[in-house]
Amino acid sequence: MNTKTKISALILMGFLAVTSCGKKETTPAEPAETTEASTEGEAAPATSTEENVLVIEGNDQMQFNTNELKAVAGKPIKLTLKHVGKIPKEAMGHNLVILQEGTDQAAFALKANDAKATDYIPESEKASIIAHTKLIGGGEEDTIEFTIDKKGSYPFICSFPGHVAMMKGVLIVE
Repeated sequence: MNTKTKISALILMGFLAVTSCGKKETTPAEPAETTEASTEGEAAPATSTEENVLVIEGNDQMQFNTNELKAVAGKPIKLTLKHVGKIPKEAMGHNLVILQEGTDQAAFALKANDAKATDYIPESEKASIIAHTKLIGGGEEDTIEFTIDKKGSYPFICSFPGHVAMMKGVLIVE
């Protein structure tokens, strides 16, 4: 799907959302059929707190597009990481690792540096990890699904060597 088609689909969805305010039911099947999953991810921020559909992007400048995500406790979370850059994962790989509250991010990242064989997810730290995406390169994306029952603030990082300094944030579960 090209950029113009995506933009047209987003405009149509925005128009439908504005014109359907106050109505009990809309016809979401029509946009979903023409736009498939790519629009679902694009539209997610508007409904993320209700449906726990989250999308975050990483780029070639070693940055996430947000440092805060929000979800509702006890409901399944569908999180998509998109690498919007062009550099392959061997040089500019990104993942998203959601850690338990209180985890020492710097210590975790140090151990991750030595875990190339497991895409920088250290086996010794599995107990500190709630969920993680796979390591992706430019133009790729990965979606994971998990549930967090306990309200709190859960740190997330990119564990690719050197990235944690700039690529980190918090998942707030309310």
